[in-house]
Amino acid sequence: MRGEFVDVQGARLYYYAAGTRGAGEPVVFLHGFPTSGHLWGDVVAQMPAGHRIVVVDLLGYGRSDSPGAHPLTIRAHAERVIGFLDALGITTACIVGHHLGGAIAQMMAVHFPLRVSRMVLVDSVAFTGWPKRDLRFVRALLPLIRRLPTHWLLPVVRADLERGYADAPRAVHSIEKYQRPFVGDSGRDAFLRHIAALDARETQALAFRLGDIRVPTAVIWGEHDPFVPLAMGRRIAGAIRDARFEVVADARHFTPEDAPGRVAQLIGELLAR
Repeated sequence: MRGEFVDVQGARLYYYAAGTRGAGEPVVFLHGFPTSGHLWGDVVAQMPAGHRIVVVDLLGYGRSDSPGAHPLTIRAHAERVIGFLDALGITTACIVGHHLGGAIAQMMAVHFPLRVSRMVLVDSVAFTGWPKRDLRFVRALLPLIRRLPTHWLLPVVRADLERGYADAPRAVHSIEKYQRPFVGDSGRDAFLRHIAALDARETQALAFRLGDIRVPTAVIWGEHDPFVPLAMGRRIAGAIRDARFEVVADARHFTPEDAPGRVAQLIGELLAR
């Protein structure tokens, strides 16, 4: 599939599409931190026919532009996704989000409800779901980390991310792709901007509104997620009316890569409801 760029709010976002435009309900995939649309490649290949599939790299990730001075809050990402949908002529869509992408999907369902037809949250952050201890530690060290060359920083990040995969060879291949935008001094600075933007106050504010969401929702979780615990998935599903909660056996945090067939199947079941 050939990808394209689209200008949204003064920045270029990269995306690729599959399926047939105008056929069935569109499905838009949002990745999390610190990944890219590559996360969804094997899921897209196994999605049911009859839908327009769109996979986007959020600003500052994958092949999309570096964030520059653009805001990186959940709300800012959600507004850019709305602008992205406008640019593609998509009025409403099923929004599928992993990790940070799940928080963006929640923001869209709460503040732009007419644009979300269904929602799928995969190992998503919510409530106080950011790893607060790790973030406090990293933020305290930001002045020091900013002085580190990326050939020191990225291996540390890679070792931590590998814990989120059930398949070690897959982890090596994917993380190498995810880290490409963060090579060099400017890449390191962009990476640290993403970390600084992770703010539990946004997810806490959203938590009070999850009960307002009325679209069909599936919450999917890797059984052994080491970053966002299984209890968080149950809590999210309990807060959203009639949401279904599905645990994917043997998967870890990067469930779309650990078990793409099962994730595609569960999305298909939601689309058929």
